[in-house]
Amino acid sequence: MPHQPSGDEPARPRAGSDTTPLAREFFDRPVLEVAPDLLGRTLVRPTPLGPIELRLTEVEAYAGPADPGSHAYRGRTARNATMFGPPGHAYVYFIYGMWFSLNLVCGAEGEASGVLLRAGEIVRGRELAYERRHAARKDRDLARGPARLATALDIDRTLDGADVCGGPDGPLRLLTGSPAVAEHILSGPRTGVGGAGAHHHWRFWIAGEPTVSPYRAHVPRRRKPKAT
Repeated sequence: MPHQPSGDEPARPRAGSDTTPLAREFFDRPVLEVAPDLLGRTLVRPTPLGPIELRLTEVEAYAGPADPGSHAYRGRTARNATMFGPPGHAYVYFIYGMWFSLNLVCGAEGEASGVLLRAGEIVRGRELAYERRHAARKDRDLARGPARLATALDIDRTLDGADVCGGPDGPLRLLTGSPAVAEHILSGPRTGVGGAGAHHHWRFWIAGEPTVSPYRAHVPRRRKPKAT
């Protein structure tokens, strides 16, 4: 039987959390500074039925044209154009013909670096997230992984380029929240990234958080033998 959400109360105390939107300058820094600093921050997704709020627990950094694992590695395209724009905007892409993933652009305009939002804890609007994540059996699974996160928050390509530093009427906002303590942040290789970027420890997560997604190493695709 699917888990039945028990109201809209936060899963943990939020006393002392700051509801101030993050400034543009927060994102106008090197990606490896921004990525771990996002942990513990609050992402707000307004919906017609009320807001959904997510506390970030896992992210991955991608360093633009200098990073073989980045969508921007081979230059600007129609798909990744948002990455080359100003910091503090959402970059949303479609993957495997099935799912959306949400990234936040950072660094100076033209650098095309960004942070993939891998996982988080739904702290408000949990029942709204369950309406989109019917397969979830536990609260921890609502946004445990980038595709689940995007699904739970109703993220699609229409939000590509959304300004997360904007006002309360915007479709996405990132708040100061309660940033994670540095001593509680761990790092490791990025999930599913192979080649030259396989060993970069550019995935960051909060230790002990049940919402953090399991690590999966890159598995090279096997080429089908040519017919004889």
